[in-house]
Amino acid sequence: MASRSLINALRASKPAFGAWVMLPGALNARMVASSSPHLSWITIDCEHGLTSLQPGVHESIQAVASLGASAPTTIVRIPATGASADGSASWQIKYALDAGARGVVVPMVSTAAQATSIVSAARFPPKGIRGFGSPFTESIWGVSSDEYLATANDGVLVIVQIETREAMQNLDDILAVDGVDGVFIGPYDLSLAHGYPPPSPDPHPEVEKMIHEILRKAHAHSKKCAMFCTTGAQAAKRAEEGFDMVNVMTDKSALTNALAYNLAIASGDTPGSQGMGY
Repeated sequence: MASRSLINALRASKPAFGAWVMLPGALNARMVASSSPHLSWITIDCEHGLTSLQPGVHESIQAVASLGASAPTTIVRIPATGASADGSASWQIKYALDAGARGVVVPMVSTAAQATSIVSAARFPPKGIRGFGSPFTESIWGVSSDEYLATANDGVLVIVQIETREAMQNLDDILAVDGVDGVFIGPYDLSLAHGYPPPSPDPHPEVEKMIHEILRKAHAHSKKCAMFCTTGAQAAKRAEEGFDMVNVMTDKSALTNALAYNLAIASGDTPGSQGMGY
């Protein structure tokens, strides 16, 4: 059976730590996925990262799935380049889920109508409009075709990102949408949308207030709340604050920061501190 590490952690109400995959390639995704036993999930980023929805996501998910049932859960952030409520994100959600993803993260969700459309695209009838027919998905999950069809609606996470002014205004309505499993806070765009500088590395105090409002309201609606961090220290703090899913860092920052640190040590320099950025 494909990994359920994230779903199991969420159902046990334990903080689930993740990593963001921005660099392309199946071997890169597999390397990130096998990096630590503390890793519950990875997100393959098709919005700002360099992995294509097809065939890139399928190849990366297949590589992670080959690690076995103890592998971290793989979710996909789709590009979502159009207004989600008009159905333009549906084909992207279908591609990601047909590739075997255990969930989708959809950016720039600002209204309940958009959230409702996203949920519908991610669920098979009668709960949604997702089409059935991929011959590859069940093999990645390690189940039969009938078993996949019977379990996918409850086994796939739908997570929407809160990162716009309109989303903050409509937060309660978005959280009230049945089938939205959780919200993911995008601290960079949330900051910029409200006229504040991006986190460097921590958010502006006024943005921090919004972050905790999202967390409080998500839990009040019995939804999970995820937070994007770029360091282990940040992630530990967010876990203590009660966030359910906490991204620890990205593959890009792990690579560049480790190289910069060790090259500075080798050259006899003092390593610099990490600033803003993925």
